[in-house]
Amino acid sequence: MQALLEHFVTQSASYSLIAIALVAFLESLALVGLILPGTVMMAGLGALIGSGEVNFWQAWLAGIVGCLLGDWISFWLGWRFKKPLHRWSFMKKNKSLLDKTEHALHQHSMFTILVGRFVGPTRPLVPMVAGMLDLPVAKFVVPNIIGCLFWPPVYFLPGILAGAAIDIPADAQSSGFKWLLLTAGLLLWIGAWLCWRLWRSGKSGSSRLSQLLPRARLIWLAPLVSGIAVVALVAAIRHPSMPVYADILVRVVTGNPQ
Repeated sequence: MQALLEHFVTQSASYSLIAIALVAFLESLALVGLILPGTVMMAGLGALIGSGEVNFWQAWLAGIVGCLLGDWISFWLGWRFKKPLHRWSFMKKNKSLLDKTEHALHQHSMFTILVGRFVGPTRPLVPMVAGMLDLPVAKFVVPNIIGCLFWPPVYFLPGILAGAAIDIPADAQSSGFKWLLLTAGLLLWIGAWLCWRLWRSGKSGSSRLSQLLPRARLIWLAPLVSGIAVVALVAAIRHPSMPVYADILVRVVTGNPQ
């Protein structure tokens, strides 16, 4: 599917925008988003934005439309088919995740809808479960719109940064700068993930990952990796190639690739 999508988006800018809306829609659609590698696809589409092949603002709008359609169809499906969905074998197999989502919606509905959009396993579940719980539309609409506004650029960002880096003119310094950017990006992601694991460590069960990364280890590992990531980021910012890279990013965001 990903190879077909890549072929599709290279045909024209219009096809690329349709592909962005489609990926955002499917990634947000009830249960479909659980099996779709939407995060990877959004990053890949972000690379087209970073390389100047797709307009940033048009891509953002297409992503918003796809998100809203996916979420509201999921909400309606949950509301319309709540009883059959509860009896479905797939839902019974994922009862633990479903129960956690229901509990979060009962306790903090607006916060859960907003944050759930940015968390992979819950993104295609929260709108559907909100519909199954007969959550009032007034409580769903505001956090849903806010989430759909900000989700596309966040998930485009890794691809945009990578696409813009590719366009840096080749010279003796640019190669090292690209590797430095990649290292800083990976370390920042790992550091953020370790910090999240540390925050969740009091609530984690006895999974294999929890045994590999117990709280005692996370207490020193998370700040260590985060500190190294910050050092790598500062080194990238101070690199002579950074002004060229920043100029490319500005032109991408302003929609002026030339």
